[in-house]
Amino acid sequence: APADPAQVCELLHTCLGNLADALEHVPGTRLSGVDVLGEREREQLVAGWNDTGSVVRAGLVHELFQEQAARAPDAVAVVCGGEQVSYGVLNGRANRLARLLAGAGAGPESVVAVVMERGIDVVVAVLAVLKAGAAYLPVDPRHPAGRVAFMLEQARPVVVLTSAAAQSVLPGDAARILLDDPPVQAELAGWPAHDLTDRDRVLPLTSLHPAYVIYTSGSTGRPKGVVIEHRALANLLAWAAAEFSDAGFSRVLASTSLTFDVSVFEIFGPLASGGSIELVPDLLALTGPSLKPWSGSLISAVPSAFSQVLSGAEVEVLAQTVVLAGEALTAQAVSSIRRFLPGVRIANIYGPTETTVYSTAWYAGAENDITPPIGSPIWNTRVYVLDGWLEPVPAGVAGELYIAGSGLARGYLGRAGLTGERFVACPFEVGERM
Repeated sequence: APADPAQVCELLHTCLGNLADALEHVPGTRLSGVDVLGEREREQLVAGWNDTGSVVRAGLVHELFQEQAARAPDAVAVVCGGEQVSYGVLNGRANRLARLLAGAGAGPESVVAVVMERGIDVVVAVLAVLKAGAAYLPVDPRHPAGRVAFMLEQARPVVVLTSAAAQSVLPGDAARILLDDPPVQAELAGWPAHDLTDRDRVLPLTSLHPAYVIYTSGSTGRPKGVVIEHRALANLLAWAAAEFSDAGFSRVLASTSLTFDVSVFEIFGPLASGGSIELVPDLLALTGPSLKPWSGSLISAVPSAFSQVLSGAEVEVLAQTVVLAGEALTAQAVSSIRRFLPGVRIANIYGPTETTVYSTAWYAGAENDITPPIGSPIWNTRVYVLDGWLEPVPAGVAGELYIAGSGLARGYLGRAGLTGERFVACPFEVGERM
């Protein structure tokens, strides 16, 4: 129950009053059907704390990148090792590959798998898939061949973008394009480099079409392919742009594997805001005595991995903002980060893959001794703590977390039954799911 004695008294008064009314007027009511909330508290829980409505421009994710490429074509977009590429060059390379993909039949409502090692080419590939109108499916070439075969069999990609080294994990019958194959490179060089329109695609593309499919770990059984539409990703990027600003995205460390949805934030957040991303194999690449200091505007990480980087202390790491997600953040971890990075902005952000990366956000204040909560819902997102009958529980009472709003996935690819089980009707918004 709430810690405030006045709140406790008000809650008890309301609950007992509702129980007395039910006993007098409708004695057949189940005990679970007696409302423990007053009208004011219910309104606060359902609507007041979920007042997150914000106007987001409907659009396609790659168009946000294209606008930045047109505005500043010579600005650095991606850095990887000793190589870097500008917005203009990256956009042109992605456009050429997108035309090749469209010619191979990739387009709206189809999937293109990306099975490649980390590098600039993988960013070219995902942008090209989006420009062609298809959804990209990231596959780690280091994953077991059985898992890869299962995902490809279920997702049925039109084609797989890969390389000579990475293709060994693919089933023998998988249609593929080897991006490092000289004939393919020669063909790409012959395609136009300007932006695509619907005339270049197999079908017109809208924000209702899927942008990507990411398979969850499958810890409860078979891996599940979560389908995220352009409109859901556009909402995330609009919130992120307002929350972190162009300056916050000016130089971002991209360390998360594409098979995890945090990579979507790390890559498209900066590229939609005119910033640059530095691709590294993983976060631990920052450690080691032979490495140079790294400084930038934003690092996103799992708390335990970031703590490991800081505890190594062989290399200096400087960042203006640290975004932590993926596991519980402790007060001790917040204090440790503040010691290593005085003045850094610390964000604790939560969200399952099924709600387009992030759903709630909290920012550490001066009081480092509190257990960090997962925070408040982001733009156009609503969160409810409900009991087993989908009724709101009072503040401070345990329940189950439900998430609704613009970030919800379309569902699980090819698994209508599981989608219907997990994505249920929202009792507080007509026609919406949670």
